[in-house]
Amino acid sequence: MGESRGRKSNEQTLVRTIVVLIRNTTWRCGKLEKSIVKHLHKKHENLGKPGVSIKDIMMNLNLNGAKKDECLDALRRLEKRNIVKITPL
Repeated sequence: MGESRGRKSNEQTLVRTIVVLIRNTTWRCGKLEKSIVKHLHKKHENLGKPGVSIKDIMMNLNLNGAKKDECLDALRRLEKRNIVKITPL
């Protein structure tokens, strides 16, 4: 039961987390990372909003189950390389 409670709170945190694209580069990135950067760039270009929620990214890329964890890992790698900035609300 403790694991499900931890996952529930983690998902609530994700709903209130915004990802902002800092640099539009995908050099040495994987397929998932490239699709995340492309999605962020397209959203910023069309709507003018600099940030997109993690929930919106996962819904747009049709990620579910284990793919959600891969997406979070990809976002952390992008943040480590200063391509995106992850900010909780």
